[in-house]
Amino acid sequence: MPLVPDRTSPHDFRPHDFWQVVYPAGTFASGAGQAWRDLYPAALPDGRQIALPIRVLPGDGSAAVASLIVNQASFAVEDALCDAMAERAARFEPEVVIGVPTLGLPLANGVARRLGHDRMVALGTSRKFWYDDGLSEPMSSITSPAHAKRLFLDPRMLPLIERRRVVVVDDVISSGASIRAVLALLAKAGIAPVGIVAAMLQGERWRATLADFDPGVPAIVTAALASPRLARTKDGLWSQESEAFSDG
Repeated sequence: MPLVPDRTSPHDFRPHDFWQVVYPAGTFASGAGQAWRDLYPAALPDGRQIALPIRVLPGDGSAAVASLIVNQASFAVEDALCDAMAERAARFEPEVVIGVPTLGLPLANGVARRLGHDRMVALGTSRKFWYDDGLSEPMSSITSPAHAKRLFLDPRMLPLIERRRVVVVDDVISSGASIRAVLALLAKAGIAPVGIVAAMLQGERWRATLADFDPGVPAIVTAALASPRLARTKDGLWSQESEAFSDG
């Protein structure tokens, strides 16, 4: 188990320690008025914390986000996320869990298993020869804005999701662009999810994006973790971005 860095020196945290330990509540300082150097402590619903690295966004270096890369996380962290996500997903009484590639797929697997489902339905970004282009949608994300992909729903999966209560599972919702693409794709199949569950909500800008698609969608979005967008302070640290910068 990695050593817990001193609360006043989160910059002492080693890069390979991120996403590896579920820490007790209060291990790292957080809350209003707090500033961070390299590490943002995101809290699970029960107060336990997961250490996330702060990533500076492209541009002038004045904005950043806390990053979560699920396939680099320990099994303990993945399990804690899936436990919290399944608890939230259960409130929607889903009959089917749909996973968003790429990093939403292992989470969807874990959530579906915890809900007692026999399987989950995976969307894909690799076109198979039997796919129908009519069941596809372009998709990009905040982490790879210049590398748009195409999102596909395998036509053979339609009987599994038609007229069923569907919950969508993804890793991180930030700008909302990826989830909007998912909603647009599912709409082509006549599917309207009853819930959207993420491992982490990153800031609030996703709200405007999803409300533009359907004003009711933000109300069905929930997550295990939440992290704010971050702004650089005059001391070179990072603090929560003011509401003036938020779209939501």
